[in-house]
Amino acid sequence: MHTSSKYSTGADLSSILEGLIKANVKFILVGGLAAVVQGAPVTTMDVDIVHDRSPENIAKLFAFLKSIAAIYRRPDDKVIEPKVEDFLGMGHALFTTRLGPLDVLAVIEEGKTYEDLLKHSVEIEFRGHTIRVLDLKMLIELKKTSKDPKDKQRLPVLEETLRQLEEEFGIDPDIRSVNNKDNETAEQND
Repeated sequence: MHTSSKYSTGADLSSILEGLIKANVKFILVGGLAAVVQGAPVTTMDVDIVHDRSPENIAKLFAFLKSIAAIYRRPDDKVIEPKVEDFLGMGHALFTTRLGPLDVLAVIEEGKTYEDLLKHSVEIEFRGHTIRVLDLKMLIELKKTSKDPKDKQRLPVLEETLRQLEEEFGIDPDIRSVNNKDNETAEQND
């Protein structure tokens, strides 16, 4: 792993998210951090996103990656910087940045793209902005089919978090539905 002082040995995951927002990159937060922001008591060391693969969005993403000195995460000290072409395919790009690790994914399990995941995402407020996050139901479904032992270990925690959200907020733990119910209640009380 590259250890130059230019790159963070700690992670400032919030700053990565904030940078993506300020750069106007269209993305859906997936992985461990998506679970965390929805209340799951799990830990994560990186930011995982699935990005919109439009040329305009790729240009914004690439400019953001340059601004945070992104290089590919590797087991050796070879420094490989990303190129725009790297984001045109369907692969994964795993980066070390001056803010911490960032995994940029064209697709996730079952070949699901940004467009496929939009209907399975919720909007969550973050530092005065709204970010799209893969909902817990879909995270659980994907973890069930995963072959990664870490995913299998997290599955009961995610399922319990979902159960508690359902219990606390009603039958639909979808954050959008919770916000809509709150808005309807506020309108009825006016």
